[in-house]
Amino acid sequence: MSKAFWIDQDFDRERDGRYAVHVRKNLAEFDWGDIAPVRFACAAWRLAVPPSLSPGYVRWDRRVLDAACERNTWDGTLLARVRLVSPLPEQLTRSRTWWRDRGWQGWQELFGQYVEPSQQDLARNPFLRATLLVEVPVPLAELPPEPEGPHDRVEESAQRAVTVLARELSAALDPILDQLP
Repeated sequence: MSKAFWIDQDFDRERDGRYAVHVRKNLAEFDWGDIAPVRFACAAWRLAVPPSLSPGYVRWDRRVLDAACERNTWDGTLLARVRLVSPLPEQLTRSRTWWRDRGWQGWQELFGQYVEPSQQDLARNPFLRATLLVEVPVPLAELPPEPEGPHDRVEESAQRAVTVLARELSAALDPILDQLP
């Protein structure tokens, strides 16, 4: 059974709460004064994942390429966009006639992680890498309210928001990842 997202509490604790320190150093990333928790949760997420924090406070399955949260412009709810590594569609795997000795390459792996090809790789070979884009609304009910300002327990609220987002995204994506190789 896959786990799409999780919080690496042990790594964070061993480094004296580096996520909380990172949040405190980046208070300018937060906008204050919204009654909905969406903007705050999205900023907390951005600070918890690479490239803002590497390795991330939030970790993810190796098939997850990136994950972002944003406010839905239609109704202000929280929308998550997650890009996953996927096998090629069946129509392309049934026959390799399209392949025609061109040296097509798929997803490369480095230390068990899927990686984008370098510019040097792209100069030598064609690549066909399938991805899935998952766009999912995230319920707001369990997100903490936005703090009233930079001195209102921001670190704790950010950790809670990220924990809720990781749990909700895992609930949505775990069944998908369980079906992928």
